[in-house]
Amino acid sequence: MTDSDMPRILLIDDEPSIREPLGEYLTAQGFAVTDAASAAEARSVLRAKSVDLVVSDIMMPGEDGLSLTRHLRETSSIPVILLTARAEDTERIIGLEIGADDYVVKPFNPRELVARIRTVLRRTQQNGRSLDAGGTCYAFGDWVLREVERVLVDGKGSEVALSSGEYHLLHALVRHPRQVMSRDRLLDLVRGREADIFDRAIDNLVSRLRKKIEADPAHPQIVKTVWGGGYTLACEVKRLGPAA
Repeated sequence: MTDSDMPRILLIDDEPSIREPLGEYLTAQGFAVTDAASAAEARSVLRAKSVDLVVSDIMMPGEDGLSLTRHLRETSSIPVILLTARAEDTERIIGLEIGADDYVVKPFNPRELVARIRTVLRRTQQNGRSLDAGGTCYAFGDWVLREVERVLVDGKGSEVALSSGEYHLLHALVRHPRQVMSRDRLLDLVRGREADIFDRAIDNLVSRLRKKIEADPAHPQIVKTVWGGGYTLACEVKRLGPAA
């Protein structure tokens, strides 16, 4: 495998004792690794080169990993895995709320991180292969979800970047309009069962998605809650061709 064929990982951690050996391990596992000691340095790397996935520590001097993840969700759809020293659900929920695709709790076995990286990349790559075959777009309300770019387009033609989780959630809903989708069903479609996930992850994804597509997220008209049932996309969906 040449360097150009390797998945490109940006590893961010302010501790050299963690960053350097972990970077060497990821390189040995077949990844092209660029490391950064801070969020500011990571931003410079992201401006200079393409990255397939970001692995970032949360607790860093200056800008922390959560703030950097928010920035990435606002400007791109690059998958993010957070490294956290806290095992409480609160820390995990915050990470999911701001758009992280997964998280690993320190201390961790590097093999676990590699497995999670490959899982997230596999979801992205599988999505890309299916899009190349069809390139379907879904029109609903004032929005169009473009599969190829994995972005949302509003009525004025402006693109809205989606995290991996947000994209898969919306994709599941537009493929099953006006159907009640249980949290368990959405968990299977959005993240699979490979990671240590929980039902509140879906609620947090829905909350984030509503902030992007609803005129009034507190009173949603597109993604509605069905009490005791789950969620439903409460509008008609029209399938369009790749040129939409």
